[in-house]
Order: sequence, then C-alpha cells, then structure tokens
Amino acid sequence: MPQRPLRSSPVPARLFRAALAAVVAGAVLTGSGVALAAPENPSDQQLGDARVAQDAAAAEVGRIAGLVAAAEGQLEQVQFQAEAAGTAYLLAEEARLAAEAAAEQTARDLQVAADATAAAQLRLADFSRNSYKNGTTLATEMALLDAEGPAELVRKAALLDYVADHQIDVLGALESAQLQQAAADAAAQAARDEKVATEEAAATAKATAEAQLAAQEVAVSEVTAQKAALEQQLQAAQVRLLELQGARDAYQAWVAQKAAEEAAAREAERQARAAAAAEQQADTGDWGYARPARGVTSSCYGSRWGVTHFGVDIAAPIGTPVYAATAGVVQRAGTATGFGYAVYIRGDDGAVTVYGHVNRYFVSAGERVSAGEQIAEVGNRGQSTGPHLHFEVHPNGAMYSGQVDPVPWLRARGISIGRC
Repeated sequence: MPQRPLRSSPVPARLFRAALAAVVAGAVLTGSGVALAAPENPSDQQLGDARVAQDAAAAEVGRIAGLVAAAEGQLEQVQFQAEAAGTAYLLAEEARLAAEAAAEQTARDLQVAADATAAAQLRLADFSRNSYKNGTTLATEMALLDAEGPAELVRKAALLDYVADHQIDVLGALESAQLQQAAADAAAQAARDEKVATEEAAATAKATAEAQLAAQEVAVSEVTAQKAALEQQLQAAQVRLLELQGARDAYQAWVAQKAAEEAAAREAERQARAAAAAEQQADTGDWGYARPARGVTSSCYGSRWGVTHFGVDIAAPIGTPVYAATAGVVQRAGTATGFGYAVYIRGDDGAVTVYGHVNRYFVSAGERVSAGEQIAEVGNRGQSTGPHLHFEVHPNGAMYSGQVDPVPWLRARGISIGRC
C-alpha cells in the first residue's frame, strides 16, 4: 500500500486553491510575466497629413485624367481629320490620273486630227499640181473653152466639179481639225492644271493632318505618362495612409485587448474567490460530510444499456485527491473486481460508501478516517474508459448491495453534485 499523505482538513486545501487562483489571475494581468510592448500609435497630425496628401494626389490624378480624356478626344478628332485628308488626297490623285488619261486620249484625238489635216493638205497639194499640169489655173469658163473636143470638155467639167466639191471639203476639214486640235489641247491643259493643283492642295492637307496627328499622339503620350506618375504618387500616399491607419487600429486593438484581458483577469479572480468560497462551503456539509472528489460529473446513477449503474462517476485527472465522504472505519482497501482498486468505508451513520477505480489508496482495513480526509487518488484502473472516481452509497450497511442514488443522498447532507 502506498504511503499515506499527511492528514489535513479540507479548509486549508481550499485556501491553498484560492491563493493559487489569485496567483494565476495575477499572472494573466501581467501577461504570464511577459510584458507586451505597446505598438506604435501614430499621432492625429500624422494621420491628418497622410489624408491631406492622399486627397491632394487624388485631386491631381483626377485633373490629369481630365486632360488625358480631352487629349484622347482631340486625338480621335485629329485621326478622323487625317483619315479624311488621306481620302481627299486619294480622290485628287485619282482625278489627276483620270485627267492624264483624258489628256492622253486628247493627244490621240489630236494625232488623228493632225493626220486628217495632213491628208487634206496632201490632197490640196495634189490638186494644185494637177491643176497646174492641166492648166486649170484659169477660170472655169476658160478651161471649158480650151477643151479640144466634146470628150475633153466632159472630162474637164467633171474635174472642175470634183475639185470644187472636194476643195471645200478639204478646207473645211482642215479648219475643223485645227479648231478641234486647239480646243482639245486647251481642255487637256486646263484639266491637267486643275487636277495637279487639286492634288497638291490635297497632299498639303494630308501632310498637315498627319503632322497634327503625330503632335496629338505625342501630347496624349505625355499626359498619359504624367497620369501614370501621379497614380504612382497616389498609390504611395494611399499606402502610407493605410500604414498609419493600420498602426492606429493595431494600437487601439492592443489597448482594447489589454483592457479586456485586465477585465477578464479581474473577473477570473472574482470567480476564483467565489468558487473558493463556494467550494469551502460545498465540500463540507452541515453534518460533517464531505465531497468525495472535485471534477466533472460524467455519469449518473441509473439504467445503462440494460444494466444499472449503481453510483455517480466524477471525471478528474489521475492523481486528483479522493476524500472520505463520511467519518468511519475502512472495511476494505485494495483490489476489487471491476474497480481495479477500491476503498470501502462504513460510516458512523451505518452507511457504506465505496470509492472505485482509484489509482492509489492511502488507508487500510480497520483504520478510522475523518470526513474530508484524503484516502486515495483518482485513477483509471479496472473496467474504466477514462480517469474518474466511481462513488457509491449503501445506506443499509451492506457491502455489495442496497445501493441508492448518491447525489440526493449527498445533497440531503449539504453536499451538491451537479448534472444529475
């Protein structure tokens, strides 16, 4: 049997637990002995300056964004103008080509007219030679009178009629060809001059529009670059403000957490004192009875899966003290079927109390104990699924029968065990 601890009353133990709770509460107040450094708390002036800087940067970004929009709108207009100028230039070039084609056609027509004129002139020259050879330079009447006979007379008359008719045709054709040549040449020259002037004007307009487009593209590029630089400044200002605001928020959260921890520590200390006071009152009843162990009630008296659970189970860590619930004499201490180790005490009131599954026991059969005296410690021996104390009451004094629900039995004696 293990060596029995020194006997002590439950009151000093409760006072020790209360003092321990106060120490723990004090440790919470001091952060477990490690003082947490307060985070940086930016001043209102720093936050204000950061907001002003951010607002100024945002305003400048807005202003330059307006300039970018205006420049882009102007660029679009200039693009349309350059496109229109290019189209006009193409039309002028097309018209020039058409005028040149017309001039070439006129040249061909002039060549035809010149050929006709040359043919007419050749016919006149032939006629003149023939007339000279045949002596037809005289008047028509003299030519006829000069005929030697009827046959020659008829021939000369016919020749004179032919010459009269064709002389008029050749001269008319010559005059018409010359007029046509002059008119066509003038028209072709005028068309060429007009189309060349139009093309030159269109080329000038096209070059001007392209220069304006290039200049506007440069302007858009410049304001876009300015906008990008200002946006970087705005982003930096926003980051700075967020940093300062985050630092302020962290400081305020730290202050709030510190206050909450202090409040929680005070409340824990208050609850510890109240629990100590309640424990001091609850562990010892009005008629000299004591709580068998401190812990959580894990199973109550009653039917379980077709069998009866004849006691109350108080779950607690192995080594938790087990106290005698009543003053009396130990009837049995040691190995017990199902319990591993168990202690049986017959109280002065005749009831037998049983303490099962204990890890170690500190009493032996025949020994007298007082209510509240430690007799064992919580264990997990025997048929147990976890460390706990199994406590039974046999009011009729029988060792292994006559069990009753121990919770109301203890309650009637000033000891309260909850959850049952």
